Amino acid sequence: MELNFIDTHSHQYAEDFKDDLKEVTQRTIKSGVNKVLMPNIDSGSFELMNKLSKEYPDLYIPMLGLHPCSVKPETYRYELDFVLSEIQKKNFIAIGEIGMDLYWDKTTQGIQEEALRIQCQLAVDTQLPIALHTRNATKEVLEIINDFSSTNLTGVFHCFGDGIEEANRIIDLGYKIGIGGVVTFKNSGLDKVIKDVSMENILLETDSPYLAPAPYRGKRNESSYLPLIAQKIADVKQISLEEVAKITTQNARELFSI
Repeated sequence: MELNFIDTHSHQYAEDFKDDLKEVTQRTIKSGVNKVLMPNIDSGSFELMNKLSKEYPDLYIPMLGLHPCSVKPETYRYELDFVLSEIQKKNFIAIGEIGMDLYWDKTTQGIQEEALRIQCQLAVDTQLPIALHTRNATKEVLEIINDFSSTNLTGVFHCFGDGIEEANRIIDLGYKIGIGGVVTFKNSGLDKVIKDVSMENILLETDSPYLAPAPYRGKRNESSYLPLIAQKIADVKQISLEEVAKITTQNARELFSI
């Protein structure tokens, strides 16, 4: 039986792949991954992402958003204007990657919150889902997302790595959780969390070139490694790999309208 997967979060347009992107793409297709959803970072990453989506339009599908680590006092207003401008020119499947990151820089928390709210409203206005980055900021992001609970806003908490309490709150608000390579790491504890999460609430992702799953941990990640993440979930849930592929693909198609 041929398996079909969707990688819901991959930066495969990044400079890390400039020397072998064609080979990486071929491996991605061969692995059964037939859609790779690409989150934008900022205006600097936009052209690389856009170029790749034009070269392989059936495989690489772009999002549009301003990553919280690119929210800087001197440029964030320009960057948000760029997002607002580009969203009118082309069809995107989501507003992302947006959110908050209080791991690298807490001094920008205020403008990160502002940028997130503006982009959440954009998602409401355009009726698009959002892809959320929440490093060391799940609580803060949940509070903001809750303010939009009366709208039709939905999306995914990408690279989920919190506990079952956070997972349940995310799901109660109508969002999915994105599970990547961390679930394969020894002592991550994420396997114990997803054991109690319904498959209908899980999306697969690699976040390549980051967070490669075992046995490639510490090396460059790529979308062709997605089946390794799916297999770990299958083992944890005690279901077949085919079932993981089928359910997560359906989840992704429904959320992102693809």
